[in-house]
Amino acid sequence: MAKNVSIPTYGHHKASGQARCYVNGKSIYLGPYGSPDSRRKFGELIARIASGIPLEKKSSSEKQPDLGPSIAEIILAFWKHAEQHYLKNGKETSEISCYRSCLKVLKELYGMTPAKNFGPLALKAVRSKMVELGWARGNINIMIGRVRRVFKFAVENEMIEVSVLSALQAVQPLLAGRTEAHDNPKRHAVDQDKIEAVKSRVRPLVRDLIDLQVLTGARSGELLRLTTGMIDRSGQTWRAVITDHKTVHHGQVRMIPFGPKAQLILTKYLQADQAKRLFKMRREGYCRAITRACELAEIERWTPHWLRHTYATRTREQLGIEAVQSVVGHATTEMTKHYSSQMETLAMKTAQQVG
Repeated sequence: MAKNVSIPTYGHHKASGQARCYVNGKSIYLGPYGSPDSRRKFGELIARIASGIPLEKKSSSEKQPDLGPSIAEIILAFWKHAEQHYLKNGKETSEISCYRSCLKVLKELYGMTPAKNFGPLALKAVRSKMVELGWARGNINIMIGRVRRVFKFAVENEMIEVSVLSALQAVQPLLAGRTEAHDNPKRHAVDQDKIEAVKSRVRPLVRDLIDLQVLTGARSGELLRLTTGMIDRSGQTWRAVITDHKTVHHGQVRMIPFGPKAQLILTKYLQADQAKRLFKMRREGYCRAITRACELAEIERWTPHWLRHTYATRTREQLGIEAVQSVVGHATTEMTKHYSSQMETLAMKTAQQVG
């Protein structure tokens, strides 16, 4: 054995699940930690180092040097992180499904490519595939940002060099009017005739959810997670406090008031089991039911979130912008803290008149 030879240690890179060792200050990935193949590669590596054979001078009959983790491997490492990070109250957030969509495209195109070789042109190719799939321009820009975050995770966990991420930052977002990707129509209030056209083509549960959104301005997800126990029915105006709403991380309190008309709808779904959800439907199914009905009615496609705009438009015309803020939860964090009691009182009065 050559003198003064430093033999590397067989280590475990937990973020990727791979075996890793350091040689001359560089990381060498050997495959799944503990696997026979990784042990074999480690043995070959030690043999070369002990024999004084430079790693970069392998004979043509030997395998090419390890180029580091592949795209598929950094995706796997990121996914383990995402399953723990993107949780709210023990349940996956919508980010999981978003990452699932964009990473599927990335993996299909470049899964076997070494991550260190993934550059701006490759990222633009992924983006072109998203355009080909018919994704909207704004959504594509957001998805490309998610792809970059996977590489940022890989840099943070020393799987790739920071130069890889830096190069990807050079890719500019798609601009309106300068790409084949379409833009989704801007959300706006839905005309009543279009609401009625959809209601005539869906089942009673969907009709009631549509009416509740129009009467309360609530998000579809907020209504679909309601249980009987969440609704305070002690006063003239019922109310539900949502503890895991969209902006809870900003310190906002989300309260949905239910006026007389909304109460009549809710009464049909109240359960003896206080913890049981009122509405047996998922948000995706609710959205699909509406968009499918729009297609059948041959009208402009709208989604449940547009009904918040409908509520906001109608309420502002009748009672002013403060009434809208008090109910739909668009106040800033500081305003909510300062005016919490006043806004709640106004929300209850608004529900009595509108919902």
